[in-house]
Amino acid sequence: MAKCDICGKGVHFGNNVSHSHRRSNAIWNSNVKRVKCKVNGSPVRLHVCTGCLKSGRVERA
Repeated sequence: MAKCDICGKGVHFGNNVSHSHRRSNAIWNSNVKRVKCKVNGSPVRLHVCTGCLKSGRVERA
């Protein structure tokens, strides 16, 4: 899974815990999109999380 090129957000690991408290491995993928952004005035494709897109840290091309 891709990592956000802006903030570095990526995959999170942990455990699924059932009602009987048995544990199994879990992976939560961050919502990362491949977006065309302006970098130094030229359009570049970057992996950007939706949090960075909503907050305006990235200017879309």
